[in-house]
Amino acid sequence: MEAIRVPRTGPGRPRVRPDHVLGDKGYSSKAIRTWLRRRGIAHTIPERADQIRNRLRRGSLGGRPPAFDKQLYKRRNVVERCFNRLKQWRGIATRYDKTAESYQAAIALASLLMWA
Repeated sequence: MEAIRVPRTGPGRPRVRPDHVLGDKGYSSKAIRTWLRRRGIAHTIPERADQIRNRLRRGSLGGRPPAFDKQLYKRRNVVERCFNRLKQWRGIATRYDKTAESYQAAIALASLLMWA
């Protein structure tokens, strides 16, 4: 996440910390949640079934379940569909381009054609 830079509309350096992170169950580890919490980044990540089971098995020692906003998590589907549409382009799905710049240009072109 340190590599992500979001340019500001006005003057100032680019933003490097997101306001909120949406993730799927693959990112539901304690280490990732702790990393996000230490940096003050809000997150909506569902718990895996084994984590829920272990928390319930421990009873009151298992702690509270992490906060989860169902309405916000539903919006994650829009991003997933966008990635799936981008992967329909063979050059993007298989990454034929040799340089990162040409790959990024192909993504920009595909996004522009999808949006138009």
